[in-house]
Amino acid sequence: MPFRARTATASLRWSLHSLHLGFCSLALSKPHQFLPWLERKAASAVSSSLFIGKSSYGRSLFASKTIQTGDCILKVPYRVQITADNLPPEIKSLIGEQVGDIAKLAIVILTEKKLGQGSEWYPYISCLPQLRELHNTVFWNESELDMIRPSSVYQETIDHRSQIEKDFLTIKRVFESVHISFEDFTFKDFMHACTLVGSRAWGSTKGLALIPFADFLNHDGVSEAIVMSDDDKQCSEIIADRDYAPDEQVLIRYGKFSNATLVLDFGFTVPYNIYDQVKIQFDVPKHDPLHDMKLELLHRNIVPHPKDMKDLTYPLNTFSIKEVKSDRGKGKGLPQSLRALARVLSCTTSQELDDLVEEAAQNDGRLARRPLKDITKEIQAHLMLLSVFIQLIEERNGTITSLGSCHCPPFCESLFVRRVMAQDLLFGELRILKSASAWLENYCFSLTC
Repeated sequence: MPFRARTATASLRWSLHSLHLGFCSLALSKPHQFLPWLERKAASAVSSSLFIGKSSYGRSLFASKTIQTGDCILKVPYRVQITADNLPPEIKSLIGEQVGDIAKLAIVILTEKKLGQGSEWYPYISCLPQLRELHNTVFWNESELDMIRPSSVYQETIDHRSQIEKDFLTIKRVFESVHISFEDFTFKDFMHACTLVGSRAWGSTKGLALIPFADFLNHDGVSEAIVMSDDDKQCSEIIADRDYAPDEQVLIRYGKFSNATLVLDFGFTVPYNIYDQVKIQFDVPKHDPLHDMKLELLHRNIVPHPKDMKDLTYPLNTFSIKEVKSDRGKGKGLPQSLRALARVLSCTTSQELDDLVEEAAQNDGRLARRPLKDITKEIQAHLMLLSVFIQLIEERNGTITSLGSCHCPPFCESLFVRRVMAQDLLFGELRILKSASAWLENYCFSLTC
């Protein structure tokens, strides 16, 4: 199953957004037993610097002694990490490459969970969050998803859910083909397990792995500490990026993820996320007389050609917009390819398109990366972008206003948490769009002076 924005060293795990929720009895009543169990299983020390406790984020890891910058605070051998290799051999051979590592790890969780206390991984499996504790958008109902409808996350959630269902049906067919019962595992169980893997597993050279104890660490977007895999040492380790006093919560960075990624894959948001982005799609208008010519030119020069091009009505490409830090300057945060696309769309004759191709050939080969010689056309192209951003701003403003006027029932804690997440997401995207709009307005004004 494809997941977005995954890197080999970034942690991909679940956390809570400032909410106390119940965990299993082992996690709350006997947290001191978890690390000794893991170290016995590993036959080596995992950490002498950390202990399990509770914070405003739920279960967390704290410094058990003074930690200094550069200290190795955690080292988990590969042999006590759960990977797709932990699948029962008969199941592993049946599935093959029909699904990805996330789906395979989900099956590992389900099969080990079914074994109960008979599982060698029971102390870990029993600590995984229950379905009711997760707030990833794939678990939101339709009315809750309406809270994020203006964001690309809305459609990504639908696509994500669809992919999980596709993997579930594939695995179910494989099991049924050899008369292995899959009836004990429902689609909801499988989606729960996939979400646990997608939000908790780390990538390495050997694929995805669940790393017990390491995934108790909570996220800090500005931390420089990450989970690193060392194939020579055959372990994953974390190096402290700052000093910690005893009893202080230790944090790491899961990755440089926007709230869009966090809410979809992890089930929480950051109130002011420095990595926020907005994804937009920009199309050639169907009524454009030069529609086919522009589309072909863009495919050849700006956007990758699709694998399956049945017609010319699908979106050209998705662009990620970052915050533009200043009204002046080069507009860092606005993709050059997006501005190039706007310049192509502003052309009204085939000759203008030919001129862009000739100019690109005479320079660095990149189409429409330089300002148009016709200043009026250059302004028109950027005003076109500005109008798109203004519309996106209005959509988010409208949804944010409606969220502010809604009142959650006092007993509906889950809805309250998800509404806060929706607001964090939309406020972040609004900030990005406003910064881009301000730069475009200033750029167009500067061309008229």
